Amino acid sequence: MKAKDERVRLVHGGGGEAMHGLLSILLKNISKKSVAGGIGLKELDDAASIPFKGTNLVYTTDSYVVNPVFFPGGDIGKLSVCGTVNDLAVMGAKPIAISSAYIVGVGFPLADLEKIALSMDKVSREADVPIVTGDTKVVEEDIGIYINTSGIGVANKVVPDSGLKPGDKIIINGPVGDHGIALMAHREGIGFDTSLKSDCAPLWHLVEGILPYGVHAMKDPTRGGLASCLNEMARKSNVGILLDEAAIPVRREVRAASEMLGIDPLSVANEGKVVLGVPVNAAEEVLTVLKKNKYGRGASVIGTVEEKGRGWVVMETVVGGKRILESPAGDPVPRVC
Repeated sequence: MKAKDERVRLVHGGGGEAMHGLLSILLKNISKKSVAGGIGLKELDDAASIPFKGTNLVYTTDSYVVNPVFFPGGDIGKLSVCGTVNDLAVMGAKPIAISSAYIVGVGFPLADLEKIALSMDKVSREADVPIVTGDTKVVEEDIGIYINTSGIGVANKVVPDSGLKPGDKIIINGPVGDHGIALMAHREGIGFDTSLKSDCAPLWHLVEGILPYGVHAMKDPTRGGLASCLNEMARKSNVGILLDEAAIPVRREVRAASEMLGIDPLSVANEGKVVLGVPVNAAEEVLTVLKKNKYGRGASVIGTVEEKGRGWVVMETVVGGKRILESPAGDPVPRVC
């Protein structure tokens, strides 16, 4: 992306290859990107780590612009707290505090604002993470509401998304595509016999249970979905990933809606999923632990890490062939996070 020749487009915020072009403009103009010994902007992980008195502080921030702000399975408030908790969790950090900042447009219903605040409170109580500080701005434009949340956590050992090792098993904690497809189906008025809902959920307690098994890498497949997530992990870890398409859990309703909308469910955002790279000898134990948690009952092994094909994700299809699973240019379902 050449800053002099282009303007920002919606695709630049979609979590795929176009977004990396946008980020390159920002990153090349920032000189100090990390604290000595920690993970920072250069690594583009889910959070930053700051070595501090024998442990690691982990810090993250994110902004939420979802449309509509209320959707099946959640709302912008639930999404903002879950997203921040999960960005800390996938770094191996116990969340200890969150901030919340609201940008609200004139005309936004106060009753809806209260619903959103109550939703944030409910998730913070479930995750046992207090919301300790914040900010509110009202603007003249009728923008609805945007929320920024930041979070801080503590990790004895930081788990990066770049730690995959050959032989590792790739595990996901449940079906993919629920969040992005549920929002798009809701926007388009597509209904199903079984109601399709977002998978939005706080995952720290799920992740906490599997950390003792020596997890090598973690990442949440949000913008750009599973495809973008796995490609980043493969590239950063300098390994190949061989996926089994038949093993990737996708709900019937998600498949049906995806076909109607012409969308690949592997390329849309999830908000209650974590992708794990675990040693092969720990995979079964990790699966057992995950399935005991309500957010991990659909967990499955979906692939293997290989030395060959470094930086690539190859998927064995259900019909017996193989294809490269590439990152999308951007999220095919915009404004879902």
